[in-house]
Amino acid sequence: MHYVVHICFRRFFDGSAMTTRTNLSRVAEREALKRRAHPYWHLIRRGCFVGYRPGTGKAAGLWRGRAYDEERRRYVEKALGNFAEIDSKDRFAEAKNAAESFAKTIESGGRPDETITTVSDACVDYAKSNPEAAGRFRRYVHNDPLGSVPLVKLRKRHLEDWRSRLEATPAMVSRKKDGERTTRPRAASTINRDMAMLRAALNKLPLGLQGSKAAWHEALFSIKNADGRRTLYLDRDQRRVLLDTIGEEAGPFVRALCLLPLRPGAVAGLSVGDFNRRTGELTIPKDKEGGGRIVLMSAAAVSLFIDQARDRPTTAPMFMRSGGKRWDRDTWKKPIAKAALAAGLPEGTTAYTLRHSTITDLVIAKLPLLTIAQISGTSATMIEKHYGHLVGDAAREALATLAL
Repeated sequence: MHYVVHICFRRFFDGSAMTTRTNLSRVAEREALKRRAHPYWHLIRRGCFVGYRPGTGKAAGLWRGRAYDEERRRYVEKALGNFAEIDSKDRFAEAKNAAESFAKTIESGGRPDETITTVSDACVDYAKSNPEAAGRFRRYVHNDPLGSVPLVKLRKRHLEDWRSRLEATPAMVSRKKDGERTTRPRAASTINRDMAMLRAALNKLPLGLQGSKAAWHEALFSIKNADGRRTLYLDRDQRRVLLDTIGEEAGPFVRALCLLPLRPGAVAGLSVGDFNRRTGELTIPKDKEGGGRIVLMSAAAVSLFIDQARDRPTTAPMFMRSGGKRWDRDTWKKPIAKAALAAGLPEGTTAYTLRHSTITDLVIAKLPLLTIAQISGTSATMIEKHYGHLVGDAAREALATLAL
């Protein structure tokens, strides 16, 4: 009696009591299967199956994953697709890998998000916590053929093709009133940032949706030595001319960029409550390298922030556009480019030019590189890499002064 019960339990646990097992790894055997409403199942290991439903006519069959959920004490299933884009002999291996990844997610207590099925879905999910990524995905993924590719079908060639299209897409410098655009070839550093965002979105996928990471790790490798030395520097007089030209709406935001060595996105993300008027300290809540650091500000910066914070609630943006909205990459570009053109500043002047110029001033003023790195939200290594040559220039200027 105990033997019978044991056999029944094993048949329930591995699913054999509810399904018919078939060797789906053999193409000829799969093609000989009769079409039916429920899948044919192939046991991978106890509690983990890969299933197959034959297609109609010449259509490729559909694959499914099946795993036992200990917590809910029942089997759960997931559609894996048809893998029609690869050879018949290789489809079983792909489906098996996808089914095993799905089973690992279930066995670890995870719940695969059925709303994330395409590359665009993965990007939308990632962008919920990264506003900068949302803009990049909107421009380069959602309207690209890659966006509609199902994750279970994502292959290296899809990403290689997307990368080629991205590299061939010119970067917009400015847009004139008549609609004419000024563009330039896309810089290697910009391509790296665009690819890094997509890699991060795909890496964040649950195990059951990831498939093989090699698809994007190999296709989206970073271009080496892409981040060359920053060369466009605006001196104080040029920055004053820019501020005189920028206009009333963007003026406070751009002035903050001239006074603090912060990334434009970090300044745009500031709220009134991040500024401590009594101590002159500023908390950076969100930045590329993580938020939460506190920096001391100059008297000029403190005065600016006091003016901006006056009569505003702590949750209000410190720097806002008309209508109370925050600045972002898409809205600060145009006024800065327009003012730079009107002021006769060098071509290529951007919000990041102001950050670079401010950091340059701090280096020349002989502020310790580690201190500059902490304030600007980067590493001392990066400061040394991009600005280390200025330390030598400053030393030479000091020696020349002593020689007079």
